[in-house]
Amino acid sequence: MPAYLFQVSYAPESLKRLIAKPENRGEIVSKAIEKLGGKVIGVWLSFGEYDTIAIFELPDNISAASFALAVAAGGSCRTVKTTPLLSAEDVVPVLKKAGASTYKPVGSK
Repeated sequence: MPAYLFQVSYAPESLKRLIAKPENRGEIVSKAIEKLGGKVIGVWLSFGEYDTIAIFELPDNISAASFALAVAAGGSCRTVKTTPLLSAEDVVPVLKKAGASTYKPVGSK
């Protein structure tokens, strides 16, 4: 099943609510991911640009985009970023296809 890196930054009001009434968001997120046919690999608090990161497995890009849109529409997050992750086994075929493409960089003929 495809894997995705999911990163969110909470809106300030959401952080205030979490501090006032702490809750395990990983449990809540897991239920939503499972309903979409996926599995949570892990959820972590992070420092810096994003407050939380997670790695999920989901059946396809449509499921991943659906989850990201649901989170963004909820209004609790300032930033929602989803990155598809390719397995180590996928790298060689990807590189072969890239080498076989007819793409030409700017300035080449």
